[in-house]
Amino acid sequence: MGTRIIDPQPLMFDHAAQFFTVTDPLFAELVNKWLDRGLAREWKGTVGNLERGQFFPFPSSPPRYIGTNGMRPLADSILSQTNMVNVVRPCWISKVEPYNGLWHLNENGKPCGKFDAIVIAHNGKCANRLLGTSGLPLIGRQMKRLELSSVWALLAAFEDPLPIPGNVEGAFVKKSDSVSWIANNTKKLLNSENGPHCWSIFSTASFGKRNKVPQENIPTATAEKVKASMLEGVETALGLTAGSLQKPFYTRVQLWGAALPTNTPGVPCIFDPQGRAGICGDWLMGSSLEAAALSGISLANHFFRVQRVFIWLCCRLPITFKVVELVKMSLLLVYMMNFNHLMDMILASFQD
Repeated sequence: MGTRIIDPQPLMFDHAAQFFTVTDPLFAELVNKWLDRGLAREWKGTVGNLERGQFFPFPSSPPRYIGTNGMRPLADSILSQTNMVNVVRPCWISKVEPYNGLWHLNENGKPCGKFDAIVIAHNGKCANRLLGTSGLPLIGRQMKRLELSSVWALLAAFEDPLPIPGNVEGAFVKKSDSVSWIANNTKKLLNSENGPHCWSIFSTASFGKRNKVPQENIPTATAEKVKASMLEGVETALGLTAGSLQKPFYTRVQLWGAALPTNTPGVPCIFDPQGRAGICGDWLMGSSLEAAALSGISLANHFFRVQRVFIWLCCRLPITFKVVELVKMSLLLVYMMNFNHLMDMILASFQD
């Protein structure tokens, strides 16, 4: 969920997730709260497929949603709803190690705190590097099975409207080697027909693979090559003759090196109760904002259940019982018993 604003014009681009849909009742409850608070709104702009100048619109149902002021402000608003989360920036955790029952986090040798549990909401080689020294082989093996595609994002601002058929705000581009999606942020986010006209343009996975470089340090020559190729792809998608597309007055390229999964484990989260560690993310069940939200909720529920087991044991065992043994017993119970059955037993014991 990323929105980039370029001053002083200002120019505005959603450069990651473009919109989201709702199919799950639990996620629907969350989205309804966003709608009530004005954080999200239905995207009623025309969306469809675009192929060499011909546009094929999608039906308006099911509805599509966007952040009212872009996708990034929606993410920021979620964080602002709690005082239990402390975001540290800039910080790049390079190592996680278990020691004396706690997780020790490091950033290039600099200690970043000790924690009871860890959650990795990330994928790709960075997550695999973290898990390499974590002592969590089951989670590590699952992560290494994941295959990810790379996608280039080109942000381009034009003085005049692009000659696209109809009142189109977003389109999946078909039969293009370089471009898979284009969206008019000026219409989508600002509901404006006036310039400048800010477009988000995404590459195909095959184009991303052929032109993959370290995303933290993109060579200038690669950036220029990618920009030119993707603008040619837009030209072809619009059915224009070669060289007739107007030149943008602003461009920026960004590489999402671990953008979309090509395979998925099909589970909402991966949880290791003994290691007090879990993984969540949209890529576990596909690639959508709904999948990300449901994954986070599922992992939170797993941690909550283990905590309830611990509290229940504290209430039932003698005071002299060692805390370490409490933890071992609670984790053993988690492994031996189905979570739902265990929770029923705990709740019944509270009613005694």
